[in-house]
Amino acid sequence: MPMPDTSTTLPVDPANACFGCGGANARGMHLEFEKDDDARRIRGKFRVGPEYQGGPGFVHGGIIATLLDEVMGKVGRFRDIRTVTAELQIEYLRPVPVDEDLVVEGWEVEKQGRNLFHAGEIRSASGAVLARGKGRFVEIDPSIYYGRGYGRGDGSRPSSKDGNGSGRGPGSKPQQA
Repeated sequence: MPMPDTSTTLPVDPANACFGCGGANARGMHLEFEKDDDARRIRGKFRVGPEYQGGPGFVHGGIIATLLDEVMGKVGRFRDIRTVTAELQIEYLRPVPVDEDLVVEGWEVEKQGRNLFHAGEIRSASGAVLARGKGRFVEIDPSIYYGRGYGRGDGSRPSSKDGNGSGRGPGSKPQQA
C-alpha cells in the first residue's frame, strides 16, 4: 500500500513583496515550494527563464544564490518560526542552464539558540548537483518584524520624522561613515 503524501504546498503570498517568493512583486520570481514533513525538506521544482541568465544560456550566479536562500529560509517552517538570513555561502559546482527543469531542496543541519544552520542544493532533473548552499538563519519575532512594515508587500518601512525611513530629508543621499 502506498504511503500517504505528507507534502504541503507553500503557495506564493499575493501580499508579500519578496523578490523570490512574493506575489506582490511584479518583477519577482514568484517561487512556490513544497514542505515535505516526513523528510523534513523544503523542495521546489523550477524552470528558470532566460530573463534570469548571466552568461548566454546559464542562470546568473545571483539568481542561483536567491534560489538557495529562498529554499533554506523556508526550512524554519518545520519549527513554526520565521527567520532572516545572517550568512550565506554558495558553491557553484556546474553551470545551471536556463529553461531546464531544476530541483531546489533545503534542510536543517543544526540549531543553536536563535541560530539555525541550513543547507541546500540545486540539482538537474537527472539528479546532478549544480550548486550547494549553506546558511545561518536567525529566528525573529514576526510581530516586531512585520509590525515595522517589513515584508508586508505595501512597501512601507519604519517611520521617521521625514517619512522616508532614513532619518534624513527627502531626496538626501546616504552619508559616508
